[in-house]
Amino acid sequence: MSAEARLAELKLELPAAPKPAHVYKPVVIAGNMCYVSGHGPLRVDKTMITGVVGRDLNLEQGQAAARQVGLAILATVRHELGSLDRVKRLVKTLGMVNTATDFYDHPKVINGFSELMREVFGDDAGVGARSAVGMGPLPGNIAVEVECIFELR
Repeated sequence: MSAEARLAELKLELPAAPKPAHVYKPVVIAGNMCYVSGHGPLRVDKTMITGVVGRDLNLEQGQAAARQVGLAILATVRHELGSLDRVKRLVKTLGMVNTATDFYDHPKVINGFSELMREVFGDDAGVGARSAVGMGPLPGNIAVEVECIFELR
């Protein structure tokens, strides 16, 4: 099943593709690789999920924030490419979690993003190499930031 068809089947609502707030491009395509700049957990209402995971937000809320980042990235990729069906596979993810100093479940938080990619692109194409790290603070106190690389068809 195509990624666009899967997105519709899952009834996922994407926010509007965010516009850069500073000096960078949301996506750079080099050959058949699509490099996606860091995105935050942008909601459909244009607000961000904010807070420190392990202090203001619990694990489940952190995972939901990471999933929302995934939706924002899908919106940007669709906007830039015209269709998510141009994505061949997710290659690499860097997930950054705004965390309390005694929170150690960064990989579990970023699973919110990774599980969404698997749902949309499939068990093989939607799962790539990944790093998940704790950071603090993130811009605007966003809960999660993710950047990733896709291979294109």
